[in-house]
Amino acid sequence: MYLCPMMIPKHTVQEVLDASKVEEVVGEYVQLSKRGVNRIGLCPFHNEKTPSFTVSPAKNIYKCFGCGESGSSVDFLMKHEHFSFPQAVRRLAEKYGIHIEEEEQTPEQIAKENEREGLFAVSKFAADFFYKTLNETDSGRAIGHSYFVERGFRQETIDKFQLGYSPEEWDALAVAAQAAGYSIDSLAKAGLVIKKDQGGVYDRFRNRVIFPIHNISGRVLGFGGRILINDKKKPKYVNSPESLIYDKSNVLFGLYLAKNQIIKKDNCYLVEGYTDVVSLFQSGIENVVSSSGTSLTEGQIKLIRRYTPNITILYDGDAAGIKASFRGIDMIVRAGMNVRVVLFPDGEDPDSYAKSHSADELDAFLEKSAKNFICAKLWKP
Repeated sequence: MYLCPMMIPKHTVQEVLDASKVEEVVGEYVQLSKRGVNRIGLCPFHNEKTPSFTVSPAKNIYKCFGCGESGSSVDFLMKHEHFSFPQAVRRLAEKYGIHIEEEEQTPEQIAKENEREGLFAVSKFAADFFYKTLNETDSGRAIGHSYFVERGFRQETIDKFQLGYSPEEWDALAVAAQAAGYSIDSLAKAGLVIKKDQGGVYDRFRNRVIFPIHNISGRVLGFGGRILINDKKKPKYVNSPESLIYDKSNVLFGLYLAKNQIIKKDNCYLVEGYTDVVSLFQSGIENVVSSSGTSLTEGQIKLIRRYTPNITILYDGDAAGIKASFRGIDMIVRAGMNVRVVLFPDGEDPDSYAKSHSADELDAFLEKSAKNFICAKLWKP
């Protein structure tokens, strides 16, 4: 579960630096275009409207002439993903198929890396637990899986998004995680369990279907859990609290799967909910994300801007949807991005519309209905 007390030899670090191609590494996070022998894009480290972020394949480095950030592929991952130096080297070694024989680390280095990696590890365990519970247990199939099927989600979609189910028992995840060697403290720090005042814990997401939230590279950061019963005393959704690895204001649900299509389509569809993302993705609209159970933030807008300057907002056509649309538009415009808006018919949202129309009909509707926010009629007389 925890990192070995090892360091990466200098000659291996150099091998990784020589093998890694900075345009490939940076290109997974930033939309780059050719300019002569170099590549340019919007800097992911500060807000800018004119591209000043330059990647040099020949020199194998990047440089931002706006904020001054520069370095190698390793430096980029350290800055962008908040990796330690060894973590960044390991990630690149894995990407380029380089075997690492590590040397011994100091106790301080081990402790520093273990806390962060421990939260990633226990979050991955939880995601696997929820997924297996959904697909391999009687209660999971009868309750959680049936819910997703009723929503029209195919098994391939469930698998792709790693959807899951947290059983009704008060501490099913806690018991399973402890049996696998994870501590209650790590479960609590990851937001997976809640400690009782009188002692003991209970699972935060019990008796809910689960939507894992991933970072850009696919690691699990947190979860959204939807209740399956009508109970006005309980929230419809429960989301992971912020943690050492999960900063809600800088995370978008679905971006891990959507980023390549956002670059390809040069447009990002922005929706409100988890199910909106899943339904649209299943219908062939793969360049879609949502704000992970929070109001849209400047950090999330900046995240989209790394891949495209174009956002199309898809919100419900009711008063609440229109109000949310205006809030989002204001921030997006301030960020210097291009905004279009699609309002769905009364009683419809992206999820319901995707279910009741074919993929071709949905695609045609989005293309036809997308209006520049200035021209869009966002109110009804």
